[in-house]
Amino acid sequence: MSLHPSLQSYADAWTHSVEAISELVTPLVEGEWNRATPCPGWSVRDVVSHVIGTDCEMLGDPRPIHTLPRDLYHVQNESQRYQEIQVDVRRHHTAPEMVSELEYTIIRRSRQLRNETREPSTIVRGPRAVEETLEFAMRRRAFDIWAHEQDLRQALGRPGNLDSPGAYVTRDMLLAVLPKIVAKDAGAPAGSAVVFDVHGPVEFLRTVRIDAEGKGTIDGAPSLGPAATLALDWETYVRLSCGRVTPEAVADRIKTEGDADLASAILHSLTVTP
Repeated sequence: MSLHPSLQSYADAWTHSVEAISELVTPLVEGEWNRATPCPGWSVRDVVSHVIGTDCEMLGDPRPIHTLPRDLYHVQNESQRYQEIQVDVRRHHTAPEMVSELEYTIIRRSRQLRNETREPSTIVRGPRAVEETLEFAMRRRAFDIWAHEQDLRQALGRPGNLDSPGAYVTRDMLLAVLPKIVAKDAGAPAGSAVVFDVHGPVEFLRTVRIDAEGKGTIDGAPSLGPAATLALDWETYVRLSCGRVTPEAVADRIKTEGDADLASAILHSLTVTP
């Protein structure tokens, strides 16, 4: 037996992104590891530490026993505190140590994926100590590592892979939560519709419709009279969804029509990362 077919796309997306990350950081000199990334509070070293630490958790390794400093301004909730342990414990590691551990983790995780025979519905203990299906854990991992690949690319001035396998996993995950964002978080009125027109390396046109009970659904059919329409490029959509920028910072890259207050509420509710 081998990896279940429904999991293969997530394994491929992880492999593509982690190999890209390795290629990006292996030649870096010591000082470049300290460059700030769009991920709040995290340097290049910190992002790579997070990548290593999360995959170590996917491998079932015990978490480090480590006490966080009290002055980490970007750590504001328990989810962030949980993630920061794997990052802070590596903050004084040298560039060769980081590259070596990354490569060793890639080898181990690749072997695990090659030998994975469990069903997608198997309950596993995923990152952040959450019990979830193997399929969801792998899907979220593919999304997370692609988003961090983009963090590193922006920090290092090496754009690319906006349409790689991880980008399409990310698209599907972001679309899945749009109905809740529009209906519940942004408070779109019952009976309304909101259109998202995203262009660039990954393109899509989707309509979120709110029924009489206030529940949202999503489809690919255009709406003749939407309450609001939001048009923006894929990279901006991702950066907003991952909390890397504010709507105000990228206002020149977003075009809205219709109810301005609703459009603003949606843009300010897009962030899905902890």
